[in-house]
This record gives sequence, C-alpha cells and structure tokens, in this order.
Amino acid sequence: MLLSGDDEQILVGNFMGDFVKGPLAERFPVRIRKGITLHRSIDSFASRADLFQQSRRRLDSDYGLYRGVMIDLFYDHILVTEWNDWSNEPLDNYLVRTREIITRHHVELPERLQIFLPSIFEELLPSYGQVSGIGLALERMSRRVARPNPLAGGEAELVRHFDGLRSDFRGFMPLIRRFAEETLADDVV
Repeated sequence: MLLSGDDEQILVGNFMGDFVKGPLAERFPVRIRKGITLHRSIDSFASRADLFQQSRRRLDSDYGLYRGVMIDLFYDHILVTEWNDWSNEPLDNYLVRTREIITRHHVELPERLQIFLPSIFEELLPSYGQVSGIGLALERMSRRVARPNPLAGGEAELVRHFDGLRSDFRGFMPLIRRFAEETLADDVV
C-alpha cells in the first residue's frame, strides 16, 4: 500500500491485489484496475529482483517455493519495524487513514476481503512489527494451504537471518519504490 502514490482508488486496487485473480477486463473502475495491476507488477518485479532472490536463498532450502511468500512477509516485518525510515507519516496514522480509504470503497472489494478487512487492520498489520505476529501469519497461511507445508514455525528463519534480510531489504526498498513511482508515472499499468 505504501507504494500506491496519492490516488485513493489505486491504493484500494493495490490493497486488494492478492484477493483478485484472473483477467480484470471491466470488473472494476479504471483506477482500481490500475492499482490491482500495479500490485501484480510489484510482485513480478520483486520476484525477479536480485536482492529479493538473495533473501530467498538465505532461507533453508526445505522451504522450497514457500521462500518467496516468507520473504514477502519478512520484508513486511522489517518495513513495519523501520517504518519511520520509509515514510514521513507515523504508522498508526497511516493505518487509520488507509483503513478509512479502503472502507469508503468497501463495495468494490471482493467479498472475502470485505469479511477479512477488520482483522487485517485490527490484528494482522499491527502484529507485523513482532516476530510472533509473523509467526501467526505464517501459521494461518499454513492452514489455508491444502497440502502439507513447512510455513508454520517459519518465523525462526526471520530470526536466524535477520541481519542479512534487513540488509537486503534496505537495498531493495529504494528499487521497488522507484519501480512503483515509474510505473505510476507511465500511466500504462
């Protein structure tokens, strides 16, 4: 959400990006579609970025394809713990303001996200600053995946590799921020 710029509808689309699958066609207003597409572009950029890949390789290979999901979450943790380095707006204010924006566009959100919205802002995002919050998020993800997976307990990898992950994140964040800004400026999303 931090990478959405100043357009409320783009922020809403970026926020709902993980909850919208498939072609967008005319399913949403243009600016919300742009936000969803921005979210997808950011995910694609991250998955190809050298520093993100370096972070993935830091994690035990037993986590396999789940390493990318874990790095996304670990980077969220580092962002929250170092929020003031990346934003002039205090995190609490940002979360309140963002929730108000998302709530104003409630009708546009997928039903599953509408239901989940309160817990995202009241429990999930505020917990990301704690390793235990990352552990709970991984445990929830683990339960949502149908097949056996190693996600539960994966926060140990965050603790084990924290200094290296933080270093990778600090190099990655300016790159992803510039990518998002350029993507929004191109207005081609």
